Amino acid sequence: MCGIVGYVGTRPASKILVEGLARLEYRGYDSAGLAVAHRKALKTTKAVGRVDDLRAAVGDEPSPGKVGIAHTRWATHGEPSERNAHPHIDAAGRIAVVHNGIVENAEDLRAKLVADGVTFASDTDTEVLPHLIAKAAADDESRSLEDAVHEALRGVEGTYGLVVLDAKRPDELVVARNGSPIVLGLGDGEMFVASDVAALVRHTRQVVFLADGELATVTAAGYEGSRLGPPTTVDVDDDDYDLDGHVDFLSKEIHEQPAALRRVLAGRLDTRFATARLDGLRLDPRELRGIRRVTFLGCGSALYAGQMGAALVEELARVPADAEQASEFRYRNPMVDPDTLYVAVSQSGETIDTLAAVEELQRKGGRVVGCVNVIGSAIARQCGAGMFLHAGPEVSVASTKAFSSMTTSFALLALLLGRVRDLSAAHGTRLVDGLRRLPDAVEHTLAGEPEVAAVARKYAHAKSMFYLGRVRGSAVAREGAQKLKEISYVHAEAYPASELKHGPLALVDAAMPCVVVVPDDEVVAKNVSTIEQVKARGGPVIAVTNADLPDGLADAVLRVPRLEPELDPILLGIPLQLLAYHCAAELGRDIDKPRNLAKSVTVE
Repeated sequence: MCGIVGYVGTRPASKILVEGLARLEYRGYDSAGLAVAHRKALKTTKAVGRVDDLRAAVGDEPSPGKVGIAHTRWATHGEPSERNAHPHIDAAGRIAVVHNGIVENAEDLRAKLVADGVTFASDTDTEVLPHLIAKAAADDESRSLEDAVHEALRGVEGTYGLVVLDAKRPDELVVARNGSPIVLGLGDGEMFVASDVAALVRHTRQVVFLADGELATVTAAGYEGSRLGPPTTVDVDDDDYDLDGHVDFLSKEIHEQPAALRRVLAGRLDTRFATARLDGLRLDPRELRGIRRVTFLGCGSALYAGQMGAALVEELARVPADAEQASEFRYRNPMVDPDTLYVAVSQSGETIDTLAAVEELQRKGGRVVGCVNVIGSAIARQCGAGMFLHAGPEVSVASTKAFSSMTTSFALLALLLGRVRDLSAAHGTRLVDGLRRLPDAVEHTLAGEPEVAAVARKYAHAKSMFYLGRVRGSAVAREGAQKLKEISYVHAEAYPASELKHGPLALVDAAMPCVVVVPDDEVVAKNVSTIEQVKARGGPVIAVTNADLPDGLADAVLRVPRLEPELDPILLGIPLQLLAYHCAAELGRDIDKPRNLAKSVTVE
């Protein structure tokens, strides 16, 4: 989850490194540091806190060195502190390492190094790496730095994306990957390294993604690696990472959803046959008809999107479907059915738990496709087929436009599976029309932001909230509760509305606002009954709905347009994003960088 940047070229490295870290700060913001090689010595600067603190520590006259590495940290081993900040250096001050991942056998390696006389300066697992690399280099002075890194990593268990700098070789970097992303950027007489293309697009759009197990040596002239493929052009511009007049990225990304959904739908709606086109799945109609079950695998918001997708598949295609936590999947020795289509869901395409689930499925002969937002990501490459979201870069830690793009993609998948089975052309036409109207409906919903903000100001100071939904509203409620928790730090629990009287109703009182998701569908009367039960216990109710509710039933009503019943859950989630956002704003939270969290979970 940490952010990594490296540079080798003809320009002073420090400024480029700090600018790159600023683009990656959503990956970790506990501390930051850099190391630059100059005159066969390392100049290291570290700071606790944000990248701006590191920028201040570097000052106006940084080292003139033209090769360096940098890191912004999300703490795993050791508290956020200057001593635990990366880069970590060997005892001789020669080898510097920045690392994203977890060295699982760090304690054993540390004990062996201590027995050899090594003194450690931090509490991190990462610090074993520079000492191991320095030892491998000292054991055989003829070894290249890449060979020394390779030798050192032979004894390392766990995950890593790392960049290594040797003060005695100030014209090269060595990079390695196992489970954590590393990407190279090709410049004109210079090379860049990062854990995310966000740090590279200011300088180049020509990139090379490392696969697991790959090492490479990077110089100003290019790169060398035994299995590296040709460069890829990424479809991302530097302007995509600007705030564009918004106060934060979450606000920007919430309001980008209509445009993102238009990209999701572009070229994928088939009016003639009243179906969807998802050529990236690489499944012909016969293979689609052969699917007997669909299982979505994801974590966090991706899991809740998968739950909405499973409901859509069952409703439209009449195929059994479910959604599972990818983080649990591989550990329970799952039964893998060759007639099941598994869908791995991840905004970044680098979520370590989901990637591990993909690999477990493939080992057992399962058919798995990806649903990701980053072309060239690990899950995209591992699956080789799937659905790209085309949502554009998502910088804020809390997912909004990627989530709505996922659920819309799953509506397309459900429509496609339904039309090769028993979904009529008339119903197909109705859904195609509904999907065409979806971006405009989201735009209309976003226009109601002032009303949502007023409700948020009224309830933001509650200590806890319930989110309730039934059938189509159930997963919407779960995602809404997650949004509130992660950016406002207000405790929230989501329950199926039907479960309220089976225990949770005991918690409802005048201090417990309840957010109730009420689609205009066949269970609207049941949802009205739920609201009445909450009101009878004195609980304030915020209804999110497109139904005509009785006047005065709820204390606040957040409305969305009617679309099609199957697609309404996508719309009903938008006010919940705005509600969480404005609660967090009212409470003065750091909305883009919520405490203890990072954007891309690349460690277990």
